[in-house]
Amino acid sequence: MRSPRSSPPVLAGAVLLLAAAGSLTTASADGHDGFTIKDPRIVESSGLAASRAHPGVYWTHNDQDKGAYLYAVDSRTGKTVATVTMTGVGAPRDVEAISVGPDGNLYVGDIGDNLGGTWSNVWIYKLPEPKTLKDQTVRATQYVVKYADGARDAEALMVHPKTGRIYIADKKEEGGSLYEGPAEMSASGTNVFKRVAATDLWVTDGAFSPDGRQLALRGYFGGTSYAWKGGGKPVREGRLSVPIQRQGESVTYTPDGTTLMYGTEGAQSEVTPVEVPGKGGGGSDSASGGGSSDSGDGKPGGIDDFKTAALVGAAVLLAFFGLKRLFRKRR
Repeated sequence: MRSPRSSPPVLAGAVLLLAAAGSLTTASADGHDGFTIKDPRIVESSGLAASRAHPGVYWTHNDQDKGAYLYAVDSRTGKTVATVTMTGVGAPRDVEAISVGPDGNLYVGDIGDNLGGTWSNVWIYKLPEPKTLKDQTVRATQYVVKYADGARDAEALMVHPKTGRIYIADKKEEGGSLYEGPAEMSASGTNVFKRVAATDLWVTDGAFSPDGRQLALRGYFGGTSYAWKGGGKPVREGRLSVPIQRQGESVTYTPDGTTLMYGTEGAQSEVTPVEVPGKGGGGSDSASGGGSSDSGDGKPGGIDDFKTAALVGAAVLLAFFGLKRLFRKRR
């Protein structure tokens, strides 16, 4: 989704109130600091994935680029240290997500559909994560993807770090669904993704914890943490403390699983860290909440997250309706 050129005044007010309320726990200076993406080419960073081969490097991409490009950004400087051009994939249409698999490959989700789910199929691209960070061309494998229950818009693609199975969360304002791909993806046939759970969230991205025990899904205004049980069935744990951002589009875990890194679209966009409480490392059994615990009321983990804070409830509702009108104008 293309980002607004400026944020509505009501959103700015909400940001100030949230800062005053002290609702977020940001990561300390322990190698998981936030950073600003400085590359002027990256103006619509829609996906984010922590590199497994290069500590401190994050992979990102524009959502609608003039080519099949991936960018490796050094979090210490915010500068791009490698640009990868994918070949063998045709012309990307609406790239929304990126994830790193247990096989050392990057998985790129060309899964957006701003026309409201009218395209007959979408694509996933797989390519090896480069061992050397330099500008280069890498051949990718292209997978054709369809959904068992019809076309839809989606912005979140997650590869499970243990099984290698691919999951997609669709994007619906009233709450969407999580879809599971085949155990083995086919490069020659159509890969049908089947619905496995409801998300109850307006999802813009998601990520598995490095140990595969938690799934974090984020939206513009909040997020939800799920415990990942056997059989690929998520069990809701609680709400995530998602920072208010210009247009919050991405999330990834740090490689040790202690911090969630949240990204946004726009030029000079910031990546904001939020610590995961109780996580001393990727193998912890602690819940991957990053925020308040679930009240058990069954309400969606999006806008309702902010209703729990009296200081910011009204401001966030105003921001929501302001942005909603803005998005509709852009369609």
